[in-house]
Amino acid sequence: MERRAGALYDSGVHPPTVVLETPRLVLRRFTLDDAPFVFEMVNDPDWIRYIGDRGVRTLDDARAYIRDRTLAQYDRVGFGMYVVSLVHGGEVVGSCGLIRRESLEDVDIGFAFLARHRGQGYATEAAAAVLEYGVRSMGLTRIVAIVSPDNHRSIRILERIGMRYERMVRLPGEEEEIPLYAYKAPDAAA
Repeated sequence: MERRAGALYDSGVHPPTVVLETPRLVLRRFTLDDAPFVFEMVNDPDWIRYIGDRGVRTLDDARAYIRDRTLAQYDRVGFGMYVVSLVHGGEVVGSCGLIRRESLEDVDIGFAFLARHRGQGYATEAAAAVLEYGVRSMGLTRIVAIVSPDNHRSIRILERIGMRYERMVRLPGEEEEIPLYAYKAPDAAA
């Protein structure tokens, strides 16, 4: 069940939709007001190293990134990446959600957290909640994740939430193969 929460973002007439809550975190849909956060996140050296340079150099670029990627996916498939903020105080700490890529058979889970909020269990807490949401609320029987082979921190998070290495894959336009992890819902047909 989604609810609206106005106290979790600074400006705007239409408060963003809260999708999930955990004991410490709130996951909500992105809005264009999240441009400063997106600008910081996609320019983090670890983002660029493990995910790639998205060419976001200004706040206008960040708004275009949100509009063209995240908001467009909400419109297209009804879900996507979500802003992760703290329950107490509302500080934005990262993003986590489900992505429908044309290059993968299954929906995949993704997450990224600002450097100052890493190592506190937020990524594991958010990813576990998103995985459960995908299975229980969306009826997904299988969820995958792709990860840079040297991103050991993210690999540990995927394993903690029950995902297991399945195989190497090559995404369109990429030269290198990357690991694909998968989670199969316990009650899914074999």
